Amino acid sequence: MMMGWGFDLISALFPILFLLIFVIVIGTFIVATVRGISRWNKNNHSPVLDVEALVVSRRADVTSHMNHHDHMSTRHMSTRYYVTFEVASGDRMELSVSGEEYGLIAEGDRGTLRFQGTRFLSFQRKW
Repeated sequence: MMMGWGFDLISALFPILFLLIFVIVIGTFIVATVRGISRWNKNNHSPVLDVEALVVSRRADVTSHMNHHDHMSTRHMSTRYYVTFEVASGDRMELSVSGEEYGLIAEGDRGTLRFQGTRFLSFQRKW
């Protein structure tokens, strides 16, 4: 019994498509890992700076993940917090902060920002 030309094409292309998808997934993982290590290394080699800054905005990025396990669904939510600071030159930088720091910093606050590369270290409000 003949299966037809289409079946032969699919069976011939499947290994190639599987390999291509595998390479894309692994490549994406490797690129993300290299970028993360590179950013970490660059931050470690950057000087620690203390600058006068104004808090111009704050934002929270909430992500939700649905997990299905043993016929039960659970939702996992995570939040990342960001604060945008403006320095005397007018330049702005958005830095990731902890939830505790986020709760203590308000828009319009002025003070001394301490950072290293893209890494937030502290913010001391001036009264």
